[in-house]
Formats: sequence, structure tokens, C-alpha cells
Amino acid sequence: MNASRLPVPPFTRETAIEKVRLAEDGWNSRDPDRVVLAYTEDTRWRNRADFPVGRDAARQLLQRKWTRELEYRLIKELWAFDGARIGVRFAYEWRDDSGNWFRSHGNENWEFDENGLMHTRFASINDQPIAESDRKFHWPQGRRPDDHPGLSDLGL
Repeated sequence: MNASRLPVPPFTRETAIEKVRLAEDGWNSRDPDRVVLAYTEDTRWRNRADFPVGRDAARQLLQRKWTRELEYRLIKELWAFDGARIGVRFAYEWRDDSGNWFRSHGNENWEFDENGLMHTRFASINDQPIAESDRKFHWPQGRRPDDHPGLSDLGL
């Protein structure tokens, strides 16, 4: 029996917003072992050109990601929800090991099981090179402060 990962579907607007923020917080931890616990054992992803299946494959993808994407800071925003599905838009900023900065924009489609674990995650992501002076995400690495503007507030 899987443990529940609150909130669980069917989602209301409030619980969908809560689920999105919990996902953002997890990913901002940059801890693959923590992040994958929000997914089913047989989770299926599409992430750029990667199509991992299962928690272990997702963990490996995240380990590679956060080795390459340094100073990662992410904001997610609810786009739509229905039943056990949530649509999200997001942006994150990061730099490579040569000091080049990027803002990655995208959309995710999520589907959850009855325990609130995500079993499907389809992400479409575009990377935009930016100057360091154009960065908008300046909080210390980790959880985005509650008073930090969201995507819509930042005009993204």
C-alpha cells in the first residue's frame, strides 16, 4: 500500500495550487532522493529528449540535471486542473559551469494516482540564454520565499 502524498485528487483550485507549490519546493531542494518520493514507483516522464520510466530513472535524470544546471531556482504556476490532472507553467534560472546564464520556460502536464503520487509527467522546455543582469530569481538557493513574486507578477 502506498502512503498518501497530500493533497490527493480530485483537486480543487486551492489544493491544485498547494500541489504545485509543494512540487516547486521539492524541486528547489535539488535533492533527487527527496523529489522522486512524490512520484509513483512506475512513474512515466517526458523531459526534453529523455523518457525515464520509474523512480530510479527519474532520480538519475535529476542527478544529471542538477550537476549540469548550477544555481537552479524555479517558479511554478498553476495553469489548469481537472480531477486528477494538473497543468503547470514554469520558469527556472540556472548557469552552466562556464558562467553562462539561462532562463528555461515550459509547461508540464501531470496526472496523479488516488494517493496523490504523480504517475505521469510530460514536460516541454525551452532554454533562453540571458545576461546575468537579466536574472529575476535572486533568493538564496532552496525554497522560494513566500513574498517573492510569481511568474505572472514578474511578467514571465
